[in-house]
Amino acid sequence: MRFSLFFEMQISEPTRAAEHRLFRESVAHAVLADTLGYHGVWAAEHHGLYEYAHSSAPEIFLAHLSGRTKRIRLGHGVTLTPHRYNHPIRIAERIAALDILSEGRVDWGSGKSGSRVEQDAFGNDPADLHDQWLEALHMIPRMWQQDVFEWHSERYDIPPIQVVPNPVQQPHPPMFAACTNPKTAELAGSLGLGALNFAAGTDAELTDKVRRYREQHATAEPDGYQKTERYVCTPTALVLDDDRLACRHGFRGSRFFWEAMQQYYAYKDRPVGRLPIGRDDLDDEELTTLMGRRSAADSALTGVIGDPSAARETVARFAAAGVDELAMVMQVGTVPSELVTTSIRLFAEKVMPDFAD
Repeated sequence: MRFSLFFEMQISEPTRAAEHRLFRESVAHAVLADTLGYHGVWAAEHHGLYEYAHSSAPEIFLAHLSGRTKRIRLGHGVTLTPHRYNHPIRIAERIAALDILSEGRVDWGSGKSGSRVEQDAFGNDPADLHDQWLEALHMIPRMWQQDVFEWHSERYDIPPIQVVPNPVQQPHPPMFAACTNPKTAELAGSLGLGALNFAAGTDAELTDKVRRYREQHATAEPDGYQKTERYVCTPTALVLDDDRLACRHGFRGSRFFWEAMQQYYAYKDRPVGRLPIGRDDLDDEELTTLMGRRSAADSALTGVIGDPSAARETVARFAAAGVDELAMVMQVGTVPSELVTTSIRLFAEKVMPDFAD
């Protein structure tokens, strides 16, 4: 398996000072991951998702990392691709420039956002987002491969233009799509794309989702770009030598992550200000129950939480389901930075060696 870190840039109690500290700490975490042999870092793009994701300019974060790291891959997880978020030409230019600066270390994921906060802020019509995304998906790799690009459709009327610079990777950086359910995983497979999937569901459900993805991918015939086959899951994660301490902080952080996500994606209202979600420690009884349920086959595979032994057991479940890469969300709103640092190091030293390629 491959192992990477996924950054949403979460803050439980946002202030300008906290944001500044968060960005500096995230850079340090990514640089540490590079030295420890992680395969990649992924950065989300979100706008206005207060507390849940302050990563609104991942191209800046990843460009900064390109000069601070040597081997780790730099992933957009994902670029919001409909044109009111980002015009396809601007996406192609930025990804190519990053690929040059990083000497060919970019993975490019695309998506469209299911959050009304983002959709409404940019004046997007939700009914048109999918078609916008799909059209841009076919435009951008052509810009990377054609000396002169032009495109004429209902949305775009682009006369002949030389889109520069060109990426280092040939024919283009690996391409991924955001996936949240079996249907979107199948769609990613049918398009010949890698899958970026939020970790959720039981072992059987995840195994079935990966199987459907592989079946569709096997017969995919992409038009204008090269296939990428990699199934990536993004569980929350915290690994410490003290199992109960890891669970106390890890399950609290996982709760913050999922409840914050639901505020922006599962409800019709558009939240403004502090989110009405849990931030306190779980009580002892609830914590003990969750710890006991971690290894149950019918428990949700949403986190890699606990001591190294427990973490290895959970990673083995993801591997058995057919997952190729875990992009772990260690930085969540309620977990102290020093514990994230310890977790990154401990996972690399005591878990990765059993699974890494």
